[in-house]
Amino acid sequence: MSSTTTTPAAAAGTFTIGGDLTVNRLGYGTMQLTGPGVWGQPDDHDAAVAVLRRAIELGVNLIDTADAYGPYVTDALIREALYPYASDIAIATKVGFTRQGPNQWIPVGRAEYLRQQTELNLRNLGVDRIDLLQLHRIDPKVPLEEQIGTLKELQDEGKVRHIGLSEVTVDQVEAARAIAEIVSVQNLFNLTNRSAEDVLNYSEANSIAFIPWFPLATGKLSGEGSPLAAIASEHGNSPSQLALAWLLRRSPVMLPIPGTSSVAHVEDNIAAAAIELSDDEYAALDAVGK
Repeated sequence: MSSTTTTPAAAAGTFTIGGDLTVNRLGYGTMQLTGPGVWGQPDDHDAAVAVLRRAIELGVNLIDTADAYGPYVTDALIREALYPYASDIAIATKVGFTRQGPNQWIPVGRAEYLRQQTELNLRNLGVDRIDLLQLHRIDPKVPLEEQIGTLKELQDEGKVRHIGLSEVTVDQVEAARAIAEIVSVQNLFNLTNRSAEDVLNYSEANSIAFIPWFPLATGKLSGEGSPLAAIASEHGNSPSQLALAWLLRRSPVMLPIPGTSSVAHVEDNIAAAAIELSDDEYAALDAVGK
C-alpha cells in the first residue's frame, strides 16, 4: 500500500515554505472549529478534537490557526488533540487582530501587542518556536516598519521560524520584504473569487507560499445546485473536491487550507489531493468560476 493511500494528503505533492519547511500542499484551517461568528467554544468539543486528529491521520501536516479564533479556542484544541506534536507537523498562526464579539475584528499592530500575542501563542500551543507567524492584518494606524520589524525581532530571538502576511496587496508584500523575509501570503481566493490573482502571480514568481483562505466559499461552491454540481456529478467527485483540485492545479505555490467541523467533510476534502484534472476538465472548471 502506497504512502499516498494511507496518508492521502500526500498526493497533493509538497511545497517547501521558506526553503526549509516542507509540507503537503493540502492543509487544514481551524477557523470553523469555534462557535458562531468565530467566537467561543465549538458546539461539540470532542468532535473538534476528532477532526484535528483525523486530518493528521490523513497526512495533513500544515495546520493553520490564529490567536483571534475564539479567541484562543483553536490553539487550545490543537494542543489537546495533537500535543506532543509529530516532527513533521507545521503550525501556522497569526497575530494582529483583536476581538470584541462574534464577527467583530479590529486590527492592532502596535509592537507591544504583537509581541504579547506571539508569547501567548507560544504558551497556548505549547511550542518554543512558531513555524509560521503571519500578520493577520496590516494595521493602517501603525507604520509597517514597526509591525514587520517586531515580527523580525521575534524571529531573531528564535521565537518565530518564518514570517507571513494576510490580506495584502503586491505593494504591501514588497514593502514588507524590504524589512524581513516574507515566505507566505494568505489572501481570500477561490474558484469564484480571484481578486487576489495578482498577488498569487507575484507569489509564484518569488517562490512565496500562497495560502487561499475561504477556498470553498463556505459551501457556496459545494452545495447542491452549486456551479460545480453538474461537473462533479459527471466526474464522480464532490463539488468541494473539484474546487480544491482546481486550486491545487492553478499554481505550484498554492496551499489550500479547507476548514470544517465534520470528520466526514475532512475526509472528503483531503481526497481532493488525489484528483488529477485533465486540461479539458481544468478549463471547464476555470470557465464555471469566471
